[in-house]
Amino acid sequence: MDKFKELLLNEFPNFKEQSLKLLNGEINKMAYKGFSGGYGVYAQRDLKSFMIRLRVSAGVLSKSQLNKIYKMALNHKLEKIHLTTRQAIQLHDLSIDSIVDVMEEGIKNDIFTRGGGGNFPRNVGLSPLSGVDPKEVFDVTPYAIATDKYFIKNSTTYHLPRKLKVSYSSSYTDAAHCSIQDLGFVATMKDNEPYFRVFLGGGLGKNPKVALELDEVIKPKDALYCVQGMIELFMAEGNYENKNKARVRYMVEKLGEEEFLEKFKEYCAKVKEKDGLCLNVDPIDYSKPGCKIDLCDPRLIPQKQDGLYTVYIHPIGGQLYLKDLKVLLNELDKVKNPMIRLGMTEGLYILNLDGNEAKRMLEVSKTMTCNSHLEQSVSCIGVPICQMGIQNSQKMLNEIIDYFRSQNNEDILNRAPKLHISGCPNSCGVHQVSSIGLCGKKKNIDGVSTDAFELTVGGSFEIGKTKLGKSLGDFKASDLPEVLYKICEVAPKDFYDWANSCPKELNEIIDKYKI
Repeated sequence: MDKFKELLLNEFPNFKEQSLKLLNGEINKMAYKGFSGGYGVYAQRDLKSFMIRLRVSAGVLSKSQLNKIYKMALNHKLEKIHLTTRQAIQLHDLSIDSIVDVMEEGIKNDIFTRGGGGNFPRNVGLSPLSGVDPKEVFDVTPYAIATDKYFIKNSTTYHLPRKLKVSYSSSYTDAAHCSIQDLGFVATMKDNEPYFRVFLGGGLGKNPKVALELDEVIKPKDALYCVQGMIELFMAEGNYENKNKARVRYMVEKLGEEEFLEKFKEYCAKVKEKDGLCLNVDPIDYSKPGCKIDLCDPRLIPQKQDGLYTVYIHPIGGQLYLKDLKVLLNELDKVKNPMIRLGMTEGLYILNLDGNEAKRMLEVSKTMTCNSHLEQSVSCIGVPICQMGIQNSQKMLNEIIDYFRSQNNEDILNRAPKLHISGCPNSCGVHQVSSIGLCGKKKNIDGVSTDAFELTVGGSFEIGKTKLGKSLGDFKASDLPEVLYKICEVAPKDFYDWANSCPKELNEIIDKYKI
């Protein structure tokens, strides 16, 4: 690993040179994006400041790493960090000198950014409660971490047509979104032995597709053979000429489902013949003296380990302020062997707390988090940070929450569904598979360019129920808080079932607002 770190450090002079060319106007933003994405760095819309994506392998963080991230953000005078929908952490509004400093400090502390963007395998997804979930099949955490370490180790060697997303889920609720990934592994049992169901060729954004399922399960130790097989298939059949048709799902279109699946098997078999990628992982030890408590809180999650709990913390929009992070770190110092996981929901989970530790964690975190589904909605970072963004998705989320709160009706606030908001069709907020989603766009209304969002309902990523949401049309951003509130005045707590079973009632509410 020391040689690998040295290799990364030696890339800095060229990285800084290309970044200065952007600042000096010698290269355009798209040329820079093609270069910088592989380092987990992007220029922001003003082309003067930068954002960096810290790769957190499978969302699994140590306390020392979280503390280092806090200190880096503090040293560079940031107000907050952003928890992403890919279980990573972003820092925004940095100078290029600050970016290089963060990259260097990160490498020294095993926090990498290489492959955090661009045409590379991205951070591996993981069910954040894997290992402690009473409903899980088995703990997939070691396999997810091993896969991401494999990607990081090879991050300077990849030449893929586009990005590749891989996930691991420990149950059929599919918190890692395996059913909409390029490649997903879902825990299952066969003959009382652990196996993975394999999903492939899915993805969101333009031309979204639900993943296909392989007609055979695999042993967990063979997962990397599938991963490398997909990489080699992607390089052989992927589209290097047209980036708009370069994701894995377009190979399914080109080859047809049957041939695509057969070719995947062929490439996996070829990789397996070479051997050397067998995953012999060590199980994670979650054992710890427990302490049961009689407490009901929506953020308190009892673990399968007797007397142990997980506490969920969800800052609005994934925006965790440093003042709150400092409080959290101080409390973590009092916890015996704390485990920290990031989720795809822009929140973080503190695992393996005994009852007393859990009560204290709930208390200190109550001012930095929210309890209702609506307030725990998911939103990409959007405008003004993201170059690709069309709308300010974070602003939209806050305006919706503020409107609901202003109505002083706790019942409606608490039964309103979780929203998934994307600032553009790229679906970083996974709006296309949520029960209710918003996608940012601009609409020409009477000759005026108007902020708008497309509303979709009825999506799901649960295994066996995965489906894309149905579009209900476009709405002015300024109308959406009222539209959603009127929907929630009528809708029961189970919004998903209601939206799918009572479309006429839903359409009667929204028709007068459509544009």
